[in-house]
Amino acid sequence: MFKMWGKVFKNNKMLEDYTFECSWDDERNRTKKVFDGLEEICKVFDLSVPAWFDNNISEFKRIDKTRFYADNFIDGIDFDYLEIHVIEE
Repeated sequence: MFKMWGKVFKNNKMLEDYTFECSWDDERNRTKKVFDGLEEICKVFDLSVPAWFDNNISEFKRIDKTRFYADNFIDGIDFDYLEIHVIEE
């Protein structure tokens, strides 16, 4: 089972969260699952999909977790950041 947890924070408080899940017999590779998970999380939260910057990529590679701030989004956001974290593989 692959699980990725998406959380929206404002003023150090979690406003909402969602867990994307898919089984390992799914034929998508890990990268595709991460991008599909982020897309589904953003759809649930009614957000545009954020852009990945170099710092997001390196952080995600190191610790399977990253934060997307206002500069990652094309549209304005009314929270501090969106965090994604792979919690099960």
